[in-house]
Amino acid sequence: MAFDRSFFGCLGRGGEEEPEEEEQTESPQRRGGGGGPAVNLGSLSLEDLSRALAKTHLHAFTLDELKAVTKNFSTINFLREGRLGPVYKGFVDGGELRRPGLEAQHVAVRYLYSDDVQEEHREWLAEVVYLGTLIHPHLVNLVGFCDEDEHRMLVYEYMPGGSLETHLFKRDALAPSLPWLTRLKIAVGAAKGLCFLHEADTPVIYGEFKTSNILVDSNKWRFQDYTAKLSNFGLEKEGQQVGSPHPGYRAPETFELTEATAKSNVYNFGVVLLELLTGRRSVDEWRGGPERNLVFWAWPHLGRGDKLHHIMDRSLERRYSTRAAHKVAQVAHRCLQHMPKSRPCMRDVVDALEPLLVLDDDVLPPPMVDDSEGAGCSSAAAADNTGGGDDNEPTQGN
Repeated sequence: MAFDRSFFGCLGRGGEEEPEEEEQTESPQRRGGGGGPAVNLGSLSLEDLSRALAKTHLHAFTLDELKAVTKNFSTINFLREGRLGPVYKGFVDGGELRRPGLEAQHVAVRYLYSDDVQEEHREWLAEVVYLGTLIHPHLVNLVGFCDEDEHRMLVYEYMPGGSLETHLFKRDALAPSLPWLTRLKIAVGAAKGLCFLHEADTPVIYGEFKTSNILVDSNKWRFQDYTAKLSNFGLEKEGQQVGSPHPGYRAPETFELTEATAKSNVYNFGVVLLELLTGRRSVDEWRGGPERNLVFWAWPHLGRGDKLHHIMDRSLERRYSTRAAHKVAQVAHRCLQHMPKSRPCMRDVVDALEPLLVLDDDVLPPPMVDDSEGAGCSSAAAADNTGGGDDNEPTQGN
């Protein structure tokens, strides 16, 4: 099945990337508004940066305040250890911390590691100022920061829904599988967030784009909203060293160059799409041979519509649109191209994925339960559980 010409529009002639000239004005989705060319924040003086920071909607917290909201960074409030530092849950109750524009809310406090605070102070302020200008429905909102002596912290909105990793790879085998349309909604939301970061005046490159950094929102009026929001972004720039991201997500070129680029992010996104299709982790230590590495195992099936069912997550029990799944597989195939110039840009990925949300006409209905014979499945559901592929088809699992 061929793609629209527009899907590869950002690749230019002969696979060469054309210079981007259209995105020169300030996006209306950013705080503050205003137009004109982007300001080089790194060239501003500390005094100018401080004035710019004061004009953002960010709140400056003291160390004592963040100790109070996190119960002195207690282990009870510990959320996880990231490459950039530990993250703690806290609650801003509007009491002693009451200030204009600050709502009572749960927050996630990221305590950042830093080697040389004085030398990096201007770069740190420029980073915070810039992050304070970015707002998008699919980015975790930055609430404020702390910059006191050697202590540096970023305060984000807390996402009670957890991460895509938690929902997709449930440890409880009896827990319901993440439904197809929910997976697709999360993929589209994550693509929009990543696209927004890439198209910013100063493009923001993700050092570790993966399922654990894709968080899902929870709505108090509904059990789960599943709006995807990207977290842990903004601390890498184009061409910057990416550190040691998970090997299952690394683009081929970063093994040699160890540099994060927009195109390596597109590869990362392709791996996440594979995880959503298959229900498998990018690297599964419990599997041997070619099945251990998801990209290596799934690659031969992505370009073949008649082979895709071999790798689809069996926990979905065929309750997904085959047309949509084939198109998602094609998008993943393009994102995972070995040569960076052969991969699409995130804008075209969004344009290819979003229309698939309405493709549900060929989705099988849920299995019926015959109460007169106990909790038995219908014959259609039984057929879904017993195969439809080759006898040696690998077992899918979360």
